[in-house]
Amino acid sequence: MKQLLRKLVNRETVTYLIFGVLTTGVNYLVFFVLKYLFGEDLALLHNAAAFAAAVLFAFVTNKLWVFESKSWQPAVALREFGAFVGARLTSFGIEELLLWAAKDLLHAGRYLILGLSGLSIAKILISVLTVILNYIFSKLLVFKKRKDGESQ
Repeated sequence: MKQLLRKLVNRETVTYLIFGVLTTGVNYLVFFVLKYLFGEDLALLHNAAAFAAAVLFAFVTNKLWVFESKSWQPAVALREFGAFVGARLTSFGIEELLLWAAKDLLHAGRYLILGLSGLSIAKILISVLTVILNYIFSKLLVFKKRKDGESQ
């Protein structure tokens, strides 16, 4: 049990969670400001803008501080950025699908729970899943380490 805990709680996972919270903050800030300004009818468009802002923030923080991939050589940085964006687009597609289902199939916006609309609560719950998926994608596909400890 201690080994599993040590494997799950380490510098990488702690910094990922810290920057994941900050990335989620960027995402929420953009999403909720746009929702406030333009209403819930454009929620999917607001989510796309929030996604773009969060991805740019997350790439830099994940590259430098979470997975410690320090190389900015064009071949390395472009490969990582392309893989990062591709992975994030995958999780974004899942997020959009779930948000659409909450909005249009479940009509979550009709409900008010603890002062939050059901759509806002759905966005928060979906974000938890997105953070987990993004960590897995980044660790296994984007910033994977070679045997010498450098990023591929």
